[in-house]
Amino acid sequence: MIGERGSDTPSARLEPSTWERAHERLIADLRDLIRLRTVNPPGDEILAARHVGSVLDDAGVPATVVEPFPSRGSVVARLHGDGTGGGPLLLFGHLDVVPAPGEWTHDPFGADVADGYVYGRGAVDMKNLVAMELGVVLLLAAEARAAGRDPASDPVPGLRRDILFAATADEEAGGRHGVRWIADEHPEWLRADAAINEVGGVSMELGGRRFYPIGVAEKGFLIYELTVHGIAGHGSMPRDDNAAVRAARIVERLAAPRPSRLTPVTERLFRAIAEAAPVLRAAIAGVTRGDGGVTADEADDPCDASVARVAAAITRDTVSPNVIHAGVKYNVIPGEAVVEVTEESMRHELRRMIGEELWAVTDVRLVVAGDPVEAPVDHGLYRTMADTLRDHDPEAVPVPAIVPFGTDAKTTGPLGVPTYGFSPLRLDPAERFLERFHGVDERVSLEALRFGLPVLYDVVRRYCD
Repeated sequence: MIGERGSDTPSARLEPSTWERAHERLIADLRDLIRLRTVNPPGDEILAARHVGSVLDDAGVPATVVEPFPSRGSVVARLHGDGTGGGPLLLFGHLDVVPAPGEWTHDPFGADVADGYVYGRGAVDMKNLVAMELGVVLLLAAEARAAGRDPASDPVPGLRRDILFAATADEEAGGRHGVRWIADEHPEWLRADAAINEVGGVSMELGGRRFYPIGVAEKGFLIYELTVHGIAGHGSMPRDDNAAVRAARIVERLAAPRPSRLTPVTERLFRAIAEAAPVLRAAIAGVTRGDGGVTADEADDPCDASVARVAAAITRDTVSPNVIHAGVKYNVIPGEAVVEVTEESMRHELRRMIGEELWAVTDVRLVVAGDPVEAPVDHGLYRTMADTLRDHDPEAVPVPAIVPFGTDAKTTGPLGVPTYGFSPLRLDPAERFLERFHGVDERVSLEALRFGLPVLYDVVRRYCD
């Protein structure tokens, strides 16, 4: 809550009425973004890029909107510091969202506000952080204007670093039409001493403590398309070389649990959790044991199941068969089936799991890949985030975490920009937040956003002042 922040934080120096207006603006901007259907594919992020650009322009912050591919738009902007504090801080995120299948209780693109939540595709992943980052930029621009300065060219009072802002296309498909294009064509729009990106700083109640995992690393990934060959024929005469049957066998083998393989990042995370909540030591041992560990089906409640799924994903290489295409008609045996697989492992391991007899009838094509990335915990931005969380929530236990999926950090990391997942939200302990990513009834609470905006503002102010 706003009133709980420390009296010595930068946000405490602003009037409560300023925060009320900023919160109202944040919700309005988030709802506007959700209503823009930037589903990837096809993307259409240009709709959101133009909208954000117009918001920035109205605030006196010149925005550059680019559309390097038809309908695939991104927007960038810069606030100026006096240059005495080092390189810029990059605030960035993506504008695209995944499709919204399933039976929603609210229109996934209606941005309904109900029961204290904003509903819609992108409310969690990740238009909430884009709206919060935009809100911080708007607050700083207003402070420049109040001091008689032009935010288009003059330093914002107190800022010693520039702030870069980028909202980009195509993250949900690897970023080729978004941040990767920017990195190739305009790397100066991204180069910074550090960056804030999605996934992290969200509270989790575990073992009687309130943890805030901050994203410092993410797994690598490989997306494969497996084309399984068989013999076509009449459906009245079943045969073992039915391509759909072969594909089903492959899927079953790929779905088998993998043994745990801890990295230094995951070891550090679990050590920090165990030190803060000793009651969790037995549970951590169960998750990290080498036989596949605790599964979500063994959890006592849905929240525990969500945590178990994430814990299993960050402690082992995972393979997930997610899309299957086979057949043309009910009475025709398919001669070909296609399986799309996400794999955090190596091609030879995929071959071992599938088996030589099925590998021999399968064409394997690598669609897209992303290397693992890691940012240092001893960085000034990480320390600022951890300290600020404790200032706003005295019960906070910040911990460095690895996320099991890829983000646009896979582009900024190789540019030499330490990138941290930090979209600060304090959640109701019963909220199944992890299930909202790419899920039905994606939503974010108004109170969580009310908590997060001043936290993000303070992090930006402290790191850049």
